[in-house]
Amino acid sequence: MNLVSDQETDVVIVGAGPTGLWLAAELRLGGATVTVLETRTERDPNSKALTIHPRTIEILDCRGVAETFLAEGVRIPNGHFGGLPDRMDFAVLDTPYPFTLALPQARTEELLEARARALGATIRRGCRVIGLADRGVELAGGKTVPARFVVGCDGTRSVVRTAAGVDFPGTDATTWGFLGDVVLDEPRLANYAGPDGGLMMVPMGGGITRLVGATPDTTGPGELGLDELRASVQRIAGTDFGMRDPVWLSRFGNATRQAVTYRRGSVLLAGDAAHQHFPTGGVGMNVGIQDAHNLGWKLAAVVTGRAAEPLLDTYHEERHPVGAALLEHTRAQTALMTGWTPEGQALRALLSRLIATAPDMSRQLAERLSGLDVAYATGRRVPNLDGTLFERLRTGQHIKTEAGLVRPDGHLA
Repeated sequence: MNLVSDQETDVVIVGAGPTGLWLAAELRLGGATVTVLETRTERDPNSKALTIHPRTIEILDCRGVAETFLAEGVRIPNGHFGGLPDRMDFAVLDTPYPFTLALPQARTEELLEARARALGATIRRGCRVIGLADRGVELAGGKTVPARFVVGCDGTRSVVRTAAGVDFPGTDATTWGFLGDVVLDEPRLANYAGPDGGLMMVPMGGGITRLVGATPDTTGPGELGLDELRASVQRIAGTDFGMRDPVWLSRFGNATRQAVTYRRGSVLLAGDAAHQHFPTGGVGMNVGIQDAHNLGWKLAAVVTGRAAEPLLDTYHEERHPVGAALLEHTRAQTALMTGWTPEGQALRALLSRLIATAPDMSRQLAERLSGLDVAYATGRRVPNLDGTLFERLRTGQHIKTEAGLVRPDGHLA
């Protein structure tokens, strides 16, 4: 056996995206040793995710790192469901952060990596994991990294999930969307929707605007060219807004899958390695970070001897239903976003009016989208009691409150 290091680490995390980086920091906060392995030699400059939802901002606050994100992100006080024109008002949500933050994923990863390193996590880039070893992982070239536990945070094509023999059932893509980060003569924050397609425009800073949407004849997979993007935007909005100088062009599909188990022995899965879906509502990165927030304190407690190993089973028990709900509502939103027919347009109009006129419905959808509605057998997440709970949770320990004992992830114990 050709070891990279003779010293076994408590946990190897495969994948240095937001999920893996947040998990690394949580493990270090709990006293575990951790090594993060990433295939890329440099951080991906193209940001798949832009949106940080209210519950994720709460999680950042619970660890004392929200301020930088709040200072740099653009606050958006409402959200859409399935691209419907009437938007949900986040002001009704029971949170100190009744808004989403628009911040490129590349910057989010940079901030999360700096925190993980500051807490003592080892992050190694240019390390391609090709499988599992008897204890740890195997790298390309035959070297191994020994570890007691392995966590796959390595995306929808997860090598860790495949090597562990965890099934990933679901449905293949039937609908495709387009994404383009481009320069526009007329940049703006705007939404367009109708029988000819849907389009969202989000300024990203640095003169770049993200265009994301779909038309009835959007196809894939395959490379997306600027001329095709221009034609799609022109069809939907009646103009191409002076589109030029593309930075990143991509397609994405609605393949929807979920791992049958989030734990198999010493191997665990989180984020996109555990669930795949159409990127409606910008929820994917947020659910991944929330997976890591649930798993981190539990895995750290086990490897440091503060808890018995069966505690890890509660990770699957609590987070697998959250993933299933995620797939359900992203599928529902996809159906609404691609309702090109007269019947589909009528359904969109009806539901949009209900969001505008039925406050309870709008609030429930907003709670679901924002991540604030998640409840486990122990209870829902505890709000920021007396404005001090989140600050008290920054040690990563259980704390006593008037509501009861609160776990490190902010839920009742």
